[in-house]
Amino acid sequence: MADGWPGRVETWLGSWFWAPDYDVAREVLQRGTAAVLVVAFVVVVRQWRPLLGERGLLPVGAFVARTSWRDGPSVLRWRCSDQFVVGTAWCGVVLAGLLVVGVPQRGPWWVTPLAFVLLWAAYLSVVNVGQRFYGFGWESLLCEVTFLVGWLGSSGGGVAPPALVLLAARWCLFRVELGAGLIKIRGDRAWRDLTALNYHHETQPLPGPFSWHAHHLPRWWHRVEVAGNHVTQLVVPFALFAPQPVASVAGGVVVLTQAWLLVTGNFAWLNWLTVVLGLGVVNDDAWAAVGSWLVPALGAGEQVPDGGTGLGGPAALVGAVLGVSALLLVLSVRPARNLVARRQLMNASFEPFRLVNAYGAFGSVSRRRDEVVIEGSTASSPGPEDWVEYAFRGKPGDVGRRPPQVAPYHLRLDWQMWFLALGSPGTRWFEVLLLRLLEADRPTLRLVEADPFADDPAGPAPRWVRARVFRYRYSTRDERRRSGDWWVREERGTLVDPVDLARLRHLLGVGA
Repeated sequence: MADGWPGRVETWLGSWFWAPDYDVAREVLQRGTAAVLVVAFVVVVRQWRPLLGERGLLPVGAFVARTSWRDGPSVLRWRCSDQFVVGTAWCGVVLAGLLVVGVPQRGPWWVTPLAFVLLWAAYLSVVNVGQRFYGFGWESLLCEVTFLVGWLGSSGGGVAPPALVLLAARWCLFRVELGAGLIKIRGDRAWRDLTALNYHHETQPLPGPFSWHAHHLPRWWHRVEVAGNHVTQLVVPFALFAPQPVASVAGGVVVLTQAWLLVTGNFAWLNWLTVVLGLGVVNDDAWAAVGSWLVPALGAGEQVPDGGTGLGGPAALVGAVLGVSALLLVLSVRPARNLVARRQLMNASFEPFRLVNAYGAFGSVSRRRDEVVIEGSTASSPGPEDWVEYAFRGKPGDVGRRPPQVAPYHLRLDWQMWFLALGSPGTRWFEVLLLRLLEADRPTLRLVEADPFADDPAGPAPRWVRARVFRYRYSTRDERRRSGDWWVREERGTLVDPVDLARLRHLLGVGA
C-alpha cells in the first residue's frame, strides 16, 4: 500500500501539474527574459553614476536617508556607493548572459530558480531606489517576470515545465494587455473615437526611424489601427486561457501587434518583454507546425527539443511551485480588482516586492509635441548667434536628424526630458543637469549625443546655459522633399534664462 501511494501521487500530479508540451515556451520565457535583463543591467552600468550616483542628478544616498525599508526594499539601503552598484550590475550582466546561453539550466533543478531570484533581488533593489528615473511600468514588469520564470525549472533534467507557472505567465500577459486596453478606453476620448493614432506617432516620448512614415499613413488606416488595438487588448487576452490551439493563436496576435509597436516607437523593453510573454503561450505542437511550414523539408518531430517530456519531478520543486503559486494568487486580488475599478490605476504596484502589478500605457494621448532644448555658450556676453545646442541621443533636437532606433536600450534622461516638456513637477534634477553641464561633468556628458564644447578653443565648459521650449511637428511630405528635414519647429518660450555656474550653485545651495 505504501509503495503504491507515491506512484499514484506522481500519476495524479502528472495529469495536471506538469506541461510536457511547453518545452519551447520555457526556453523562450527564460532566455528571452534573461536577454532583457542583460540590457537592463547594462543600462545600470552606463547610467547609474550620472543619474543616481553620488554626484548624480538625484543621488540615491539622499533618497535612502529620508525613506525607509517599507518604502522600497533594497540592498542599496545598506550600501549604495557607485562602485558597489556598478559592480552588482556587472554581476547581473554576467549571470543573465549565462542564462541566455543556457548554462544554469543544465544544472540541478534549483540552480535556475536561484539564478533568477538573485537577478530579481538585484534589479528590484535598483528599481526601488531609482525614483523618477525608474518610475516606468516596464520596470515592475521586468521584476515580476524575472521572479516568475525561474520557477519553470531547468530543462537539463528532462522535467517538464510546471503548468501553474505557465498559467501565471499568461495571467501576467493578460494584465499587461487588458490593463492597457481598459486604461485607453477609460482615459481619453481619442481612443474611443479612433483618432488617437492621428497624434501618437508624432507625440510619443521617443519616436523611432519609421515613426514619421507611420504618422503619414492615411487617416482611415489610423482608425483601423486603433480598432485593431482595441480588439487585441480588450478581446484577445481572454483567449489566452482558451484550449490549444486557440491560446497559441492569441499569443501570436499579441506578438504581431507588439512587433508593429517595435517598428514605430522606442518603449525600452516593454514591447520586447511582452513579445516574450506572448511566445510563451505557444505550445510545442504550434512551434512544430510553424517550423514545418517555414522549412517543409523538416518533419514536425524535429522542430521541438526533446527536453521536459517526463510527468514527474523533484518533490522540492513541486512544493516550491505550489508555495509560489499560492503567494501569487493572494497577491493577484488587488491587481484583479484594479482592472474592474472605475478609477483604474496605471502601472501600479500594490506591494513593495513588485511580484504582481497593474499595467497600462498611454491612457491619454498628447495632441502637441513640445521639446526642451538646452543650449550653452562660451561667450562672456552671448548674443543670439553664440549659443550651441546640446544634442540628446534619442529625443528630437536637430530637425534634420532622423529619429534613431534605441529600444530595447532605455535612455532614461531622454524620457524625463519628454515629461519635463509636459510640465512634470519636481524639476531639481533638471537644474542639477544644467549645473553638471556648466561643470563639464564627464559622466553626465556621456548621457548626451556629443559634447559641443569638447573642442572649443574657449574651454571645455560653457560659461552660460539656458533652456528654451520649442513646438515640434513632423514635416509634411512636401516639406521633407524640399528640405530633407524630419521635423519643423518653432520657439514657444524660455524655460530657464541664461545662468552661469556661480549663480546656479547659489540657487541650488551647493558648493564648488
